[in-house]
Amino acid sequence: MKEVSEIKKRVGEKREDIIQFLRDIVAIPSMDGQLKDVGERIQAEMRKLGFDEVRFDKMGNTIGRIGNGPKVIVFDSHIDTVGVGDPKEWDWDPFVGKVEDGRLYARGACDEKGSTPGMVYGLAIARDMGLLDGYTAYYFGNMEEWCDGIAPNAFVDADPQVKPDFVVIGEPTKMQVYRGHKGRIELKVTAHGRSAHAASHYLGDNAVYKMMAVITQIRELDRRMRFGMGYHPIQGFPSIAVTDVSARTASLNAVPDQFTIYIDRRITSNEPHDDVINQVKGLVPDYLQDEIHVEELFYDEPSYTGFVFPVAKYYPAWVLEDSHELVQAGQHTVEALWGEKRMLGTWDFSTNGTYWAGKAGIPSIGFGPGDEKTAHMRNENVPIDEVVDSTEFYALLPKLLAEKLK
Repeated sequence: MKEVSEIKKRVGEKREDIIQFLRDIVAIPSMDGQLKDVGERIQAEMRKLGFDEVRFDKMGNTIGRIGNGPKVIVFDSHIDTVGVGDPKEWDWDPFVGKVEDGRLYARGACDEKGSTPGMVYGLAIARDMGLLDGYTAYYFGNMEEWCDGIAPNAFVDADPQVKPDFVVIGEPTKMQVYRGHKGRIELKVTAHGRSAHAASHYLGDNAVYKMMAVITQIRELDRRMRFGMGYHPIQGFPSIAVTDVSARTASLNAVPDQFTIYIDRRITSNEPHDDVINQVKGLVPDYLQDEIHVEELFYDEPSYTGFVFPVAKYYPAWVLEDSHELVQAGQHTVEALWGEKRMLGTWDFSTNGTYWAGKAGIPSIGFGPGDEKTAHMRNENVPIDEVVDSTEFYALLPKLLAEKLK
């Protein structure tokens, strides 16, 4: 395929620019959804490369557009990161990072700034080679860490109010095509009691003790899941875990009158939303039904621009069929570029695919440099060669997808 050699040549010529671009954006902190500074740096690169439209959306995400064709494809790369914890525990500056054994170690290098340079340069190369004919192609650098899928939801419903035909998610996939993952629901369970002095605690009604029965049932439910309950042949095993707790008490020598636990429930496509909610409610003993309440959490925090987009913290599971044209185009792209067939995969963690594919039903795949297992860790890293090579994938995929759609 003549395009392959030309893409490789052009990517090779831009190798140092791609690497420096990544070094620049990981050096800009973007925790807690603060995307303005890193967004400005990315937008400067897109303007340099001649994107047709470059701007912030209402939420403060970065949008870059090339073309006005009838088919819309979005390249999704979240550019926010988790925090660094105690910087003293790092052996190097987590933002300046370090290069060692061909890997860049830095916060966000893998999760997920590592896909941005390849997407931005790949789209520019594809345009210059005529490989985006018939497309409107978007780079979408967004906020994801605090609420998966909220930025894509706003992309479709608020700004620019465009529903793509296809999405490529740049979360780390070890340079394989991924086509789904488990979903999750975040729940809050609250037990109500009656406060009393600890010295005469029997006059109160300890909310902590009421919750103990529920926590025991949660642990037992998770054990049953590990033995196959809710298992999906592609997404794997569901799970349930208590992830946080809080107590309301008058003082340290008073019985708590309220105790709350927070639950992360990982779900497969075999588990409908309402069934999962009712399952958790069923963990509350009958005699405590009036005193312990289960509720689904919502996300309604304003973005750094002040934009509010309330959504339930329900993130559906999703899988795109192996036979789908987008999956097949992704596999064909890998084989054309690197002369080998690679196994299809799924993520263990959650991505913006919960909205794109899970809620909106938009065909989506993942492809990105790095391994998700290093995400959020102090040694988070990405192979530099993969960052550069992913550019080739993002450049060639639209053409091979167009051929599959004929």
